[in-house]
Amino acid sequence: MTRYVVGIDNGSQSSKVTVFDERGGVVSEGRVPLRPNRSPAPGVVEHPDDDVWDSIAAACRIAMAAFPGDPSEIVGVGLCTIRFCRAVLRADGSLAQPVMSWMDARVGRPFVAEQDDVGWVTTSSGYVTHRLTGTFRDTAANYQGMWPIDTDTWRWSEDEAAYAATGMRRAQLFELVDPGAVLGAVTADAAVATGLPVGLPVVATANDKAVEALGCGLLDPTTLLVSLGTYIAGMSVGTRNVLDATDFWTNFGAEPGRYLYESGGIRRGMWTVSWFRDLLGADFAEAAERTGERAEDRLNREASAVPAGSDGLLTVLDWLAPADATFRKGSILGFDGRQGRAHVYRSILEGIAMTMRDRGDAMAAELGTPYERVVVSGGGSSSDLMMQIVSDVFQVPTIRVVGDSAAGRGAAICAAVATGVHPSFAAAARAMVVERDRFGPDPSTAAVYDALRAVHADVTAHTDEVYRRTAAIVG
Repeated sequence: MTRYVVGIDNGSQSSKVTVFDERGGVVSEGRVPLRPNRSPAPGVVEHPDDDVWDSIAAACRIAMAAFPGDPSEIVGVGLCTIRFCRAVLRADGSLAQPVMSWMDARVGRPFVAEQDDVGWVTTSSGYVTHRLTGTFRDTAANYQGMWPIDTDTWRWSEDEAAYAATGMRRAQLFELVDPGAVLGAVTADAAVATGLPVGLPVVATANDKAVEALGCGLLDPTTLLVSLGTYIAGMSVGTRNVLDATDFWTNFGAEPGRYLYESGGIRRGMWTVSWFRDLLGADFAEAAERTGERAEDRLNREASAVPAGSDGLLTVLDWLAPADATFRKGSILGFDGRQGRAHVYRSILEGIAMTMRDRGDAMAAELGTPYERVVVSGGGSSSDLMMQIVSDVFQVPTIRVVGDSAAGRGAAICAAVATGVHPSFAAAARAMVVERDRFGPDPSTAAVYDALRAVHADVTAHTDEVYRRTAAIVG
């Protein structure tokens, strides 16, 4: 009998549900956008009403309606939700207030009850687990940030000071399990809401970045994952819980006993690409469509004809200033009349790659583990030009895997391990993560980028004073 597993990927913009076969093939899927966040006061960013659960349930229904097989052949569902969210529940597990987004200032501060009937404090994955199974159980690997958790043992702290520091009582916290453990089974009510079979095992995963890494097959410490999303991050894995790093920070991994190391990233990373595309306007998009291309495809084609280094154009991606340098702004430098839109576009891609090479190198040096290959995920990985630029900048093979929902695949891998479809995380990743293609560095282009990286890294030392002065005048 063919066996299938479901991966739930609840992200910042949408909830995606995918049914995979045991070789990682996509059988059916559903995607439902999240509603805009609600911000009734400064620092408050909430998911309106019951939107997290509603979007997951609706995406499940779409995926199950499109599933061509027998639902009895589905053996498990892995649940992944976005990290750093906080859900405050009543004693019966219902929401006492809207789920707090990862952008909400309250999730980074000690918990203070805002309602009289608070029974539980958990993550978004804990809340959705309860909606699916009726249990008060959650994955330990989604408790990043302000929680009284022991990151060595993956269990609640034994130190009373940890509870005082986070404002939480032990009695308010869910039971913790490891990734790949069963959280419970789909209840009759949840089956009606989602279309998932009654009794289907619901399996713990981890935080969304760690699950994305697993879904890209990231099991080797010498592999770097570059996730090209709105926030661009570099990630690798290992078994050490590094607490005092300066050039990366340590997350729980999606496999028990393994950690995910995350480098400094780029805020508004691929947002910059979308911003520039949209800046070109409807006429550009319509002209591309008349030739059978998307706007992005035309930009990639045009920029491929531009030489490495964009004829001297350098882009520094500080559009969203860091907290310790609020005056800082992004820069596009080096205009001299030769450049057009293709140069600007290529320069943005080169700026992303050079920034992540510098931040990936800093993490590798601190870990003592050089990277031998780069896997690229996220929307930006669909660009052949971006893949080649990353390979040339990093000077290692750059790999793209099959499929566009890495976190959903990672969640399905956890479900496959828990239900015996595959005997281990390594075996499941080998079976279910398929390399689509790889790009090798061009030595001549790589030499250009090697020289430019030192210049690119030095730009902010010269522009900071300019932006300090302009911020004082115009903000």
